[in-house]
Amino acid sequence: MLGKRYIQIFTSVAILIIFLLLVTGYFDFLIQSFRFLLVSVLNIIDLVFYLILSAFSFLNIIIKILPSNFNELISSIIKLSPFLIIITPILIFRRFKLLTLHSNKLDTKKSESIFQKRLRKFKSIKRGYYSLIILLVLYATSLIGPLWMNNKPLYVSFSNQKYDFGEVFNDKNKNGVWDKGEPFEDQKSIFFPAIKDFFSFVPGLSEARYGASIFNQKGALVDFRKLNDSLNSAQNNGAGFIVMPLYMYHPHEDLSDKLDEKYKDANNNGKWDEGEDFNDENKNNEYDTFNPPTKPGDSKRNFLGTETSGKDVFARLVDGYKISITFALVVTTLSYIIGVIIGAFLGYFGGKWDLFGVRLIEIFSSIPFLFVLMILAGFMKPGVLLLALLSVILKGWIGITMYIRGEFFREKPKDYVSAAVSMGQSNTKIMFKHILPNSLTPIITFAPFSIIGDIFTLVSLDFLGYGLRPPASSWGALLKQGSENLLEWHLLVFPVLVLTITIFMITFISEAVREAFDPRVYSRLR
Repeated sequence: MLGKRYIQIFTSVAILIIFLLLVTGYFDFLIQSFRFLLVSVLNIIDLVFYLILSAFSFLNIIIKILPSNFNELISSIIKLSPFLIIITPILIFRRFKLLTLHSNKLDTKKSESIFQKRLRKFKSIKRGYYSLIILLVLYATSLIGPLWMNNKPLYVSFSNQKYDFGEVFNDKNKNGVWDKGEPFEDQKSIFFPAIKDFFSFVPGLSEARYGASIFNQKGALVDFRKLNDSLNSAQNNGAGFIVMPLYMYHPHEDLSDKLDEKYKDANNNGKWDEGEDFNDENKNNEYDTFNPPTKPGDSKRNFLGTETSGKDVFARLVDGYKISITFALVVTTLSYIIGVIIGAFLGYFGGKWDLFGVRLIEIFSSIPFLFVLMILAGFMKPGVLLLALLSVILKGWIGITMYIRGEFFREKPKDYVSAAVSMGQSNTKIMFKHILPNSLTPIITFAPFSIIGDIFTLVSLDFLGYGLRPPASSWGALLKQGSENLLEWHLLVFPVLVLTITIFMITFISEAVREAFDPRVYSRLR
């Protein structure tokens, strides 16, 4: 049901974008570009997967040869490898920037466009420029969260010490089947659970789930942290090799029964008994048991503590950052697409169309946005995309529509528009090719403030209990838990701190954008 809802949303957005491209005359060009891009992407994906499988097959051979200290080095390299996804584009961009600067120095006669001057002005405002870089890096880091913040390994090779059908064996009695006691070659199976989780956003793919019996464990699902302890112990006997992520906790994982200090169960009774060795994490010389929520310092494993439901606070904050920024970007993008089209139409044609459109805007403006959204969210139980679509329809498009309408009213009487009309240009080309590029300043300066408002909308809905469905991560849900139990200070302090820093950085960006795109800087009064 949820997948169908996402498909409907994506279909609606695609139809809207195609309509915009049709009216602007770029549809045929887009189709050709899309075909070329799709073929290129598919070829690149095939190549990447081939290289990954080849690399890990080679890695599996190397692991068998190298001693344990080299295995630890390889494990550390694999743990840090996800961050290459972020570092590589930065290095490429840096290299391209240096080449561009060098070519500009050689071509001293080349003049700068107004946009290049504005961009240079934005970069000169350091607090805004560096805030943008920090936000982008943090957002990219949160997007690859399943690769460095997960309870499933990046790579695991495991042999179950049992004969499986198809494995080579020494048929001593020549009966053509394996019999108990006959030697066999135990093949290692290779899995990439965290990588599968990373691609679970693709329709048709789901998160990685493996039965416990595959890894010789009891229960329904495998516990990879327990498997990590057993494979890294002295009794491994070459059973396999595992590389856990940098932070071994998932944002949706319930840790309620896994918070106690670790111990060595000498008598295998499943509980700690007096005299058994344990890991004294808080150095109080006592075996401690914990119930959620736990505070920072109770355990070194969850350094920001856990929330009421037993989930890791740090993992929830990072995942909540990804959801909040994604929600804000989706709402802002869709609002701009709809708002630009409607505002341009009203501002250009005016008359009865404008009269009717403004009355419609006044009707939507009079709707109590938050209350209606709470009512709809109460029985629809939306996800991120559906909640973003509701936010766009009820409120998001109104503000930018009025801005664009005003800009078109201001630009329409100017000489270049009259010249375009006299040359026989169509209304669509005049609107989107001539007037719109000269009306982008309020759009760009308004965007950061719109993102701030959308983030607060999501946090407010989650705080009131009408936002995203569990187990989705949310800053508002953490704040709600902290407000219900003020003794758990970490559930208030950390979400407020992260939210405040994020809003401050976006405010710095908006201030820098407003100052850089101020038309008074590059224009003179006559």
